Amino acid sequence: MTTPRPAGPPDDTGPTDVGDHADVGDRADAGGLNGGGDRAGDTGAAPAIKVLLVDDDPMVLGHLRTILGSSAEIDIVGVAYDGAEAVEEVLRGRPDVVLMDIRMPGVDGVTATREINRLSRPPAVVALTTFDSDDHVLEALEAGAVGFLVKTTPPEDLLGLIKVVAGGHSVLSPVAARHLLERSARAADGREAALGRIAVLNDRERHLLGLVGRGLTNREIAEDRFLSETTVKSYVSRLLAKLELANRANAVLLAHEAGLVDEPDARGGPSPGRR
Repeated sequence: MTTPRPAGPPDDTGPTDVGDHADVGDRADAGGLNGGGDRAGDTGAAPAIKVLLVDDDPMVLGHLRTILGSSAEIDIVGVAYDGAEAVEEVLRGRPDVVLMDIRMPGVDGVTATREINRLSRPPAVVALTTFDSDDHVLEALEAGAVGFLVKTTPPEDLLGLIKVVAGGHSVLSPVAARHLLERSARAADGREAALGRIAVLNDRERHLLGLVGRGLTNREIAEDRFLSETTVKSYVSRLLAKLELANRANAVLLAHEAGLVDEPDARGGPSPGRR
């Protein structure tokens, strides 16, 4: 069952694939990036993205530091080896993005993610997992993670994904997302609860949720329905608010749980903006 984050306004743009972008709502200084770590001096360049790395494996931490530390656009403000230390480092370093290992001894990544998202201005937490079918990933999303990545994500892609997250979007590894969505859609109790949640939607909103669930971007929906991208962005934002969903990733999960992506002719229904 998809649960909303306890705080923060809903997002309203983008897809859920690592090749695309999906919104996750107002993050701590997203865009402004907390105003710290600018390595460009007074040249007017955007400040560096402050990143906290959390993993109990020193080799993984070393690998991530090597990849991200080579970029002037990234400022690694700290590392943590368990969830409790991660919360402390968030309070100390005020990162924009946290790469959070899920499976750790002591306080695990799911618990730490939940604690971090109880803060007044939480950073964007991205769950890291070794296996793309890790059952704990769904728990991390429900705890407030904006997305998840497998640790085998190619180095050339990692920096771009960090920038996507810092910009206020979410990232979901496509293969892992498919496993999670299939698992959630198979749950009978989840289906019943999801249908109850979407009962507040009218036909147009239900159709729009189905398109979001299929991973369409706002631009793709706009082109398909002959609407402006700005208009679709507004519709999606209202949809998330009506369903009390914190981000688009949760909307995708809800659409799958409710079986909306299985409905025929998902692109051929009425425009969400037309009567």
